[in-house]
Amino acid sequence: MSALTLGDGLVGKVALVTGASSGIGRATALLFAREGMTVCATSRDEAGLQELESEMPAGNHMYRVLDLQDVQGCEALVAEVDARYQGIYVLAHIGAYLRRKDLFDVTEEDWDVQLDVNLRSAFFLNRAVGKVMIERNIPGRIINFSSSSWLVGPMKGSDSYVASKGGVVSLARGFARQFGPHGIRVNVIAPGQINTPMQHVDNDPKIVADAAAACPLRRMGEPEELARVTLFLASDNASFVNGATINVSGGLLMY
Repeated sequence: MSALTLGDGLVGKVALVTGASSGIGRATALLFAREGMTVCATSRDEAGLQELESEMPAGNHMYRVLDLQDVQGCEALVAEVDARYQGIYVLAHIGAYLRRKDLFDVTEEDWDVQLDVNLRSAFFLNRAVGKVMIERNIPGRIINFSSSSWLVGPMKGSDSYVASKGGVVSLARGFARQFGPHGIRVNVIAPGQINTPMQHVDNDPKIVADAAAACPLRRMGEPEELARVTLFLASDNASFVNGATINVSGGLLMY
């Protein structure tokens, strides 16, 4: 038996990565490209995508501004990627939005935007990409992102966000059952406290310090650590992993 490498089976394959301008999405897009994949990187942040493009290895990559609240835009992007590359092998749906507010200050708009970006987009992107995979007979891999807080409960001000991330786990399990007979694996990664712009959104050093202190490893995770887990789930090394939620929290969540 030949030795396995982390990205086994991925050279030349096409990956669609959301939230690619920063944090985990950026680290994942870079790692996928370094492993020989062709990447379609998306984000709301055009400047961030341009910065990513300047650091990506050479390849037939594409970069698109995408608002995850725009369902038609999401579906149109999937169609564009499919037409350009004749299929999609991996969806890494990492883009997310947190609007931290006290429970009693949350407005209907606060709730809607977080459910739209974090949960509704997951449904429509998973469905659209899964349809492409089925029609092209591609044994693809879909990796969604939840949060360790889906199980441990929200930290202060993240109630709407956590509700949306719990929904991602349930949604992905449904797709895993539906797509499994076609050889398509659907899984979820549940990060703990990760050193990303989202973690620093309130510019509050105490929030960051508390996040590190809550972890048994006494630090936050780094985006590259999550990218490696994403690569594993996308690779042939995870060939019998389907419908799973992978806890990557440094021990913040144990079950």
